[in-house]
Parts: sequence; structure tokens; C-alpha cells
Amino acid sequence: MSQEIPYKIYLSEAEIPKAWYNMRADMKEKPAPLLNPGTLKPMTKEELSVVFCEELVDQELDNDNAYIPIPEEIRNFYKMYRPAPLIRAYCLEEKLKTPAKIYYKFEGNNTSGSHKLNSAIAQAYYAKKQGLKGVTTETGAGQWGTALSMACAYLGLDCKVYMVKVSYEQKPFRREVMRTYGASVTPSPSDTTQIGRKILSEFPGTTGSLGCAISEAVEVAVNTPGYRYVLGSVLNQVLLHQSVIGLETKAALDKYGVKADIVIGCAGGGSNLGGLIAPFMGEKLRGEADYRIIAVEPQSCPSFTRGRYAYDFCDTGMVCPLAKMYTLGSSFIPAPNHAGGLRYHGMSSTLSKLYDDKMMEAVSVKQTDVFRAAEMFARVEGILPAPESSHAIKVAVDEALKCKETGEAKTIVFGLTGTGYFDMVAYEKFHDNKMTDYIPTDEELEASLSKLPKV
Repeated sequence: MSQEIPYKIYLSEAEIPKAWYNMRADMKEKPAPLLNPGTLKPMTKEELSVVFCEELVDQELDNDNAYIPIPEEIRNFYKMYRPAPLIRAYCLEEKLKTPAKIYYKFEGNNTSGSHKLNSAIAQAYYAKKQGLKGVTTETGAGQWGTALSMACAYLGLDCKVYMVKVSYEQKPFRREVMRTYGASVTPSPSDTTQIGRKILSEFPGTTGSLGCAISEAVEVAVNTPGYRYVLGSVLNQVLLHQSVIGLETKAALDKYGVKADIVIGCAGGGSNLGGLIAPFMGEKLRGEADYRIIAVEPQSCPSFTRGRYAYDFCDTGMVCPLAKMYTLGSSFIPAPNHAGGLRYHGMSSTLSKLYDDKMMEAVSVKQTDVFRAAEMFARVEGILPAPESSHAIKVAVDEALKCKETGEAKTIVFGLTGTGYFDMVAYEKFHDNKMTDYIPTDEELEASLSKLPKV
């Protein structure tokens, strides 16, 4: 086993990125703008500022600046857990007997257990700077809610979280971490909002969706003085903040003269995927290098692979702006599986545009196959991965086995978005053979897609 490259590549604190990278600046054709659902005209800064913090709106609308400086206060917070290690998966390579070289960027080395803290502290910082009292948000598997509650506690902000009901029930310990950090956590849909009551009346007994939770969080934000809504994925601003993942990954590889051939990330709304691939996609957009970039999503919620590229509501309650994205329809409610944070009906408009332009690929995988890959990874690499992260592990393993067949020594990089220690109910069901693979039928998807707004 060669040791010329260490198991863990660490950057120094001084090498934490000083600016976020904005992929849209290098895109010749920009993502389609958010539309006002009433006028069908592009959303203005004034309209968006009713919902979001003002400086975050500026970042959301910025298609021109490639680099946006990271405030010193945020960089100082990053130093608690960044730079995150880039790990050479020597043990996995040996297990697979592959000539491929496999690296993973590990984002689980903070209390929230995932990459979500990178954007949570940024959004909380701008809310505090604006003089707000608090923020509202939704969370799926709970990583985002956990990260935001931590950031808000650090800055002295109130935090109201609407958690998808199925995750609220499946992941009680993550819910309790949020409460430990002072957040209020409400299962969604709930009877505490007008939209929640409407959804409950239309879908009695529903297990909820991220689209439902977003609607409730937005309703509370716009009707509560001193509050704004913040989102953990999908939006351009979130992909921007998460670019620290990819920037550190690229810097670590460059330190040892390593060039990636394949970059793989799990895809739900796009935060981790967009952050991981950002500098690699930038080089690809500028014609400086080429990479295979693969998005991995669950077959139970296949936005990229079976969705439609169209304008759609970002939420089930249809109160948010319209975004042009790969979508399954805002009324689509996924099966109550354990993909957790990968259960959003749509995909980031930036990533959707890149996918539509054939700048990246997408594959969908079965839940049980994902957990088989997760279990193998845990046994050989010593980290228990989150179900979301394990989607990327599954396809990284598949690509490494292809290299074994062809004899090609490709370099594979994937994002390990977080740990799975709060996901033991899922692992229990997998081990007890109670986990199933639910794949929506064409008829189910069409029922939701037929309701897309006419834009």
C-alpha cells in the first residue's frame, strides 16, 4: 500500500478559503430567474427582502462576481471545525481490489454532523447583522435544523424549525439536539399555520415533505415581525456558502499534484453537490480542465433522472417564488424512506441548468443498495456515514469497480456529507430486513407533474 499521499490531507487554518466561489459568474447562460407567482416577472430585491435577509438577497441575485469575500467573523467560526480533512480511502481501495484512487471530503467533523453548518453560520450572521430577532426554517433529516440551531445559539438568535413529520418521528435524537441549542421544533405539516392546516385537510395522515415544511416556515417568517426565512439548500446563496467544501478539496488535491477524474456528490436540493463541485465545474466552464461530475439521488425521489425541467413552486403550499428546475411537481410527497435530506421535489436552479446543458450527469440508486454500500464503508473506513452521504459512496464504489474491470487507475473524489449516528433507526431496519425500495410509478409522477404552473 503506497503511503506517498497521507491518509488524511489537512490544510492549515490560513488556507481556509477567504472568499466563496460563485459558479454562475462563469456560466455563459445563467440560470433562469426566480419568478413572482402573481406577476410571472423576475423577483426583485425588494420582493425577496420580505422573506430573506437583505445581504443574502444580494448573493442570491449575483450572477457576475466570481468571488465573494467571507466576513472575518464567519471565517473565525469556520476555524472551529475547518479545514475539513480530505481522506484517501486506502482501505476501501484495498477491499475493492481496484486500481482507482479514491478520496472523500469528510464534512461530519462538527457537532451538527454535516456540511450544513457552512451555510447556517453565514445566514445567521447576516440575520444578526440586519438586527433581526430570529429566523424560521424547515429541515428534512434534521442536519440543517441542527446546524442552524447551533449557529443561532452562537449568535443569540431565536430559531423556529419545521421538521418533516416522518423525520421528526424517525430521528428523535436529532430533534433533541436542536432543542438543546434552543430551537423550537414543530413536526410538519402542523396545525400551527394556515398552510399546514390546509395540507392536512387535503392529505390526511401525510408524513410530510420538505415542500410542506418550507411553506409553513415561510408563512411564519413573513407574519412575524423581526424574523426572516432561511433555507439549507436549493438557493444560489446556499451553494455559494458551501463552495468552501470544493475549494478546500481542490486545494488539498493540488497540494499533492493530484487531478480528479470523477467528482461525485449526493443530490437532494443541491447544497452539498453544488459546494463540492464548484471549483471543478468552474474549470470545466472556463475550458481549463475536464471532469466527469455525477449527481446521485434516491430512486424514491428522482428529480434529475425522472423530473421535468420547468418552472415550479419551491413549496407545497405554493406561496414561494417559482424556480426553473428539474422537478417532480411541488405536490409530490415522497415515500417515508430514510434518504432524509434527499427528499425534496426539485433541484437547485443552478445545478438544473448545468445538468440540462450536459455539464454533469445524474444517476438514481435504490435505498437498500445505498445501505449495503454504507455498511461496507463503515467496516473498512471506520466512519458510519449518513444515509444521504451513502448515495455518493454507492456510486463511487460502482465507478471504482468499473476501473477494476478496465484496469484504469482513475482518481475518484466524493463528498462524505456527514455522519449517520442519529440515523440508527434506518440502519436497524436495514439489518432486520424491514427496509424496502419504493420507486414511484410513472402514473404517480405524472399526477404531480400535471399540476405544474403554466409558465
